[in-house]
Amino acid sequence: MKLTIEDIPLKGKRVLVRVDFNVPLDEKQHITDDTRIRESLPTIKKILTDSGRAILMSHLGRPKGKPKPEFSLKPVADRLAALLGKPVMFAGDCVGAEAESASSALRDGECLLLENLRFHKEEEANDAEFARKLSGLGELYVNDAFGTAHRAHASTEGVTKHLKVCAAGYLMQKELEYLGRAVGTPVRPYVAILGGAKISGKIDVIRNLMTQVDALLIGGGMMFTFYKAQGKEIGASLLEADKVELAKLILEEAAAKGVHLLLPVDCIAAERFDNTAQARTVNSDRIPPRWMGMDIGPETVKLFSEEIRKAKTVVWNGPMGVFEMPNFAQGTIMIAKALAEATRQGSTTIVGGGDSAAAITQAGLAKQVSHVSTGGGASLELLEGKILPGVAALTEKQ
Repeated sequence: MKLTIEDIPLKGKRVLVRVDFNVPLDEKQHITDDTRIRESLPTIKKILTDSGRAILMSHLGRPKGKPKPEFSLKPVADRLAALLGKPVMFAGDCVGAEAESASSALRDGECLLLENLRFHKEEEANDAEFARKLSGLGELYVNDAFGTAHRAHASTEGVTKHLKVCAAGYLMQKELEYLGRAVGTPVRPYVAILGGAKISGKIDVIRNLMTQVDALLIGGGMMFTFYKAQGKEIGASLLEADKVELAKLILEEAAAKGVHLLLPVDCIAAERFDNTAQARTVNSDRIPPRWMGMDIGPETVKLFSEEIRKAKTVVWNGPMGVFEMPNFAQGTIMIAKALAEATRQGSTTIVGGGDSAAAITQAGLAKQVSHVSTGGGASLELLEGKILPGVAALTEKQ
């Protein structure tokens, strides 16, 4: 068990907090979705209420190790101040004289946000000297950025070598509780739904889940590589030609292990990759030449929904089709609805971050499942059975 924010005295302490404020901005630097900022509020409020001094650090976008004004965290400081209802100081750099004097000047119950960590290439390189400089800004360390916990960066792993007390924030705690339980001690039946474009990004997840789940449902673009492995005609559908043999092997392994692996029985095929393209529902072995599969079909929705209804634990990672196009989002939306229904019936339902989180939010059902992860890559790696460096680096509870 890792130390949590509940276990540490915060009063009068400078608390260095790694948050995930990697929020989407429009061309006018306006935040278009502040979910990640809101998710971090319980941890920040706890520090301020307990008369601690919160020093927040985050990355935003991919500035590639150089200061770029369009990736500044200043708009985030303003939004955070509005959400907290109190001022948030802002330092124009995350290390150096300005950051040091701003953190020293903080009083009990005050909050400071440092400028984008990735304005320094040393952050992603986990540079020891850069990590030492960051660690000098605080006396305690709290990691509440689950979305970056799978990366061994200076702010997630390097700093922990210089601070004695390193704890998990509330969001990190919640993520590990839900995903950890799904991976370690799921209530059965345990069903996993995997979607997304490619098998290549999900091989380790598929292999690890095959040893754990009672049923594995596969949709999204990767279903066509599996179809090809079964010798089906897939028209112009998305295909990873170099992964067909691997797909064949996975199907054989699943059969040998007695894993209930379900592939879509029908799909929505379209004449071209376009929302307005002519489309029709076809059986999985009847995709017309030159047409492409864009979504799972209604029979598959029925089949998958039945499995979800029977489950006591459901993990979903990856959309079922090209959900960015409204005409091919139906399969994904229906799976989101099945998850919401399962939750109402008492099942634990967990949505991996990234596209699945975007899909369930788009369907307006994010509040109707047990947990929507804030970390796409991190949740995938946990489901692969990997240890996350940002979590491993935290202090063990005595």
